[in-house]
Amino acid sequence: MTVRSIRAVVAAAVAGTVTLTAAGCSTPDDGRGRAAGGADSAVVGIAYEPDSLSPLLGYGKDGNSKIFDGLLTHDADLKLRPALAAALPQVTDGGKTYTFTLRKGVKFSDGKPFTADDVVFTYETILDKKTNNASKTELDAIKSVEKKDEHTVVFHLKYPYAPFAERTVLPIAPRHIAGKQDVNHGPFTTKPVGTGPYVLTNWSKGEKLSFKANPSYWGGAPKVKKFTMSIIKDDDIRATRLRSGDLDGAILPPNLAATFKDRPGEKTLTAKTFDYRNVTLPSANPVTGDRAVRRALDVAVDREAMVKGILNGAGKPAYGPVPTDSPWFAKGTERPHDLKKAERILDAAGWKKGDDGVREKDGQRASFTLWYLSGDKLRQEHALAFASDAKKAGIEAKVESGTWEAIEPNMKHDAVLAGGGSPADPDFDQYLLLHSSVAGDGFNNMSRYANKTVDDKLVQARRTNDDGKRKAAYDAIQKTLVDDPAYTFLTHIDHVYVLSDRWKALSTQVEPHDHGLASGPWWNVEDWQPAK
Repeated sequence: MTVRSIRAVVAAAVAGTVTLTAAGCSTPDDGRGRAAGGADSAVVGIAYEPDSLSPLLGYGKDGNSKIFDGLLTHDADLKLRPALAAALPQVTDGGKTYTFTLRKGVKFSDGKPFTADDVVFTYETILDKKTNNASKTELDAIKSVEKKDEHTVVFHLKYPYAPFAERTVLPIAPRHIAGKQDVNHGPFTTKPVGTGPYVLTNWSKGEKLSFKANPSYWGGAPKVKKFTMSIIKDDDIRATRLRSGDLDGAILPPNLAATFKDRPGEKTLTAKTFDYRNVTLPSANPVTGDRAVRRALDVAVDREAMVKGILNGAGKPAYGPVPTDSPWFAKGTERPHDLKKAERILDAAGWKKGDDGVREKDGQRASFTLWYLSGDKLRQEHALAFASDAKKAGIEAKVESGTWEAIEPNMKHDAVLAGGGSPADPDFDQYLLLHSSVAGDGFNNMSRYANKTVDDKLVQARRTNDDGKRKAAYDAIQKTLVDDPAYTFLTHIDHVYVLSDRWKALSTQVEPHDHGLASGPWWNVEDWQPAK
């Protein structure tokens, strides 16, 4: 698919469907952005909101949670540094014992002291089978968590889990509050208390998360005293709110961000990411579950055209969860656009074109539904481009939009324009995405993919600290996905932000698939300084 045809397909599909009126935008009110906020207030626009604010259920597991701290945190270069721990851990016993000395004098925002009991409580609760935390397999290596004294915690692992230190950035919850409630449904899930730089003052579901600076924060009281995350799921409305002065900053699709170029008082920041867009290929669907169809779609899509036409060059083709410029990427697994090869694969497998151009095999039309999240322009444009490329190969992808509430019940049989990605470690990129043991567990392994080689290599890679052995295992996984694709990967996306220039020295990190909730230039909002 050419860049011009991508733009034509998208324009034709969305023409007349989006109308922005004054009623669709919020008027500035107290604490809302440049138009009404003071010098010590900041408001940013994000695309999604969390299901819960409890770290016991997965909130903030990659760090930057604002309300909480982990034992460790990341600096601007994603290097681990101490947070609630006073120093990096002491690692002994061949990588199976991690000893953390805790920072003294730290208090939760309710004034109660932080101790080793809170660390033990947090990890043991997450690992409890009754806790609804979909990422708990990333802590599978933990054998036990031991309190040596009030300020010393020791983690005993079953095996040397290479990225374990990276998982200690997850936030610590207060035992004296969360330990007295139902972990899955108690009030702590929406009214959390932490040790972090900010205190949640209000969560208006679907509208905004409001925070105030924690004056007793152990790292020093933030200069930004009021911080608001406005939840604006529609990209166009987020851009309109930004133009009106209602926001200090927002994440935007690259093409929308380009419309802010050279506007006085604003600047654009671009962050490199591990954030990919892909199409799930449910194994339960007779079309997407067919290996030949998956292989054909993998070479039928024109990734380069998507990068140019949809991302405006702000990204790169994706052939799997690992970006092509990562040292973990397996060179030689790139799949160039090759429509003729796609047609040969389908012909050989018995999928023959009908009179309407759609293939058929044993009475089954090569047709399936592809969902994307409504209001998300990037997902919409990727879905339309994918469907157009698939059609040329004789496969019909019927594009539908909806909320996650509408999409989730259909994920077992229908394809979804999905996303993911984590820069911290390849285990986080791949285990929950591909291992058969988590198939269909929420948003884990949405394709319900099962491949023994991939399963075995995923386990091998996480159970050694030898980088050479890990690289060999992840190379084998990526090579297996060439012949037996679990998803059709499309692009890795750079995150683009437009911000007011009233704050100085803003920066970004290499970012995960996060939608601006904890990443973005506000990853360290507690350190922001006024420009004047």
